[in-house]
Amino acid sequence: MSYAIFKHGGKQYKVVEGDIVLLDKMDKEPKALVELVEVLAVSKEGKLSCGKPFVNGTKIEAEVINEGRGKKVITFKKRRRKDSKTKRGFRRDFTRVRITKIVA
Repeated sequence: MSYAIFKHGGKQYKVVEGDIVLLDKMDKEPKALVELVEVLAVSKEGKLSCGKPFVNGTKIEAEVINEGRGKKVITFKKRRRKDSKTKRGFRRDFTRVRITKIVA
């Protein structure tokens, strides 16, 4: 089983072919193809190759499925005895992609 670890938007993801991953929002249309080139490590046939910082000549091809917004996360702060409180909400914009091929 081959897998790859890549970096996108300050986060690292471990994927195999056929996985569906939520990445930070990219302005791409559905069915568009995306190349992810910041590959940190690749494992093929039990052999792991790590990059310094990236593996040369390796890329991950993915297909955009759709874009969306995540579930709302509420942050609430209350200062006791001060009659002070703060409530904030945040929804993450994401792009859902399917990993089609790991080119190593």
